Amino acid sequence: MDELLLRSLTPKVLGILVRRGADFAAAEDAVQDALVEAVRAWPADPPHDPKGWLVTVAWRKFLDATRADTARRQREDLVNEEPAPGPAPAVDDTLRLYFLCAHPSLTPSSAVALTLRAVGGLTTRQIAQAYLVPEATMAQRISRAKRTVSGVRFDQPGDVATVLRVLYLVFNEGYSGDVDLAAEAIRLTRQLAAVIDHPEVAGLLALMLLHHARRAARTAPDGGLVPLAEQDRHRWDTTLIAEGVEILQAALARDRLGGFQAQAAIAALHADAPTAGETDWVQIVEWYDELVRLTDSPVVRLNRAVAVGEADGPRAGLAALAALDDSLPRHTAVAAYLHERDGDLATAARLYAEAARKAPNLAERDHLTRQAARLNARLNTHR
Repeated sequence: MDELLLRSLTPKVLGILVRRGADFAAAEDAVQDALVEAVRAWPADPPHDPKGWLVTVAWRKFLDATRADTARRQREDLVNEEPAPGPAPAVDDTLRLYFLCAHPSLTPSSAVALTLRAVGGLTTRQIAQAYLVPEATMAQRISRAKRTVSGVRFDQPGDVATVLRVLYLVFNEGYSGDVDLAAEAIRLTRQLAAVIDHPEVAGLLALMLLHHARRAARTAPDGGLVPLAEQDRHRWDTTLIAEGVEILQAALARDRLGGFQAQAAIAALHADAPTAGETDWVQIVEWYDELVRLTDSPVVRLNRAVAVGEADGPRAGLAALAALDDSLPRHTAVAAYLHERDGDLATAARLYAEAARKAPNLAERDHLTRQAARLNARLNTHR
């Protein structure tokens, strides 16, 4: 078996399938399946045209997978349309599937990606955006995870930390992305909190509830994004806020601080402020310092720069921002906001327009475009 030949043919076959209309992730899966078939069949019966053989088999694998997926969806639709037979309660194994996909044979990042794709229902593109990596990279990561677990028994559940990361990413996609999964993530996290007494599980649930409480105020009637400082706080769900704060306080009292508890504490401080101007930014910066210590995440450092700009002035925020990689998602938008607060409207307008071109979704792009237009109108008025 010529492994170098297989490696050289893989991108060519993948490109052919994509040009024929296959989704990149599905095409990648089909090519991987064809490679497995080649490893099995070629030693005994090598083809005269290896590339043509791989294209034929991969395309057949793609069609079979597409037909199977279509048939599965049709069966699910039929089941959903039928009433439940009798009073027997439905069995929900979703949370168990999350644990099984977080298999010990996988790295945490691969387990999260596989679970989001297989159970969470997110697309490869959505998962790649959540991980801040190219879509092709994420497709390869998911395929490797599938190959890793293809021959193992799913009788060893994964760890709680990995499942929490999956639930958090599912919630974030449902909260700010194209698919509404936030309520499902909250439901599963409630189930997890009911069976596992752990402060980080409680911290994640509190974080979800506090963010979800603001959801009705996050968008304008025309669908545009409403920044936190401009939201109508009367539209926030005070019942969810009270529940989230109560859960968080109980978790913090156990003195086993984790990242989700720290994020929930920041969300609680925002929820506690009667107006944006009364937000306790000094304490929020202190919680971001704790979060940086716990995670050392560049995204956390980016959010901390915003908080520093509010607590100590925009120039302090810009100084904190200068220490970060400017390729970070939303880095340009944060720079635009801080420059505007510092009175440099021309720079802010230019950066808002640049950030709009990099925005990951239509709603955010429209919001940033409007910000740039607003500042340009002000600049033109004073000329």
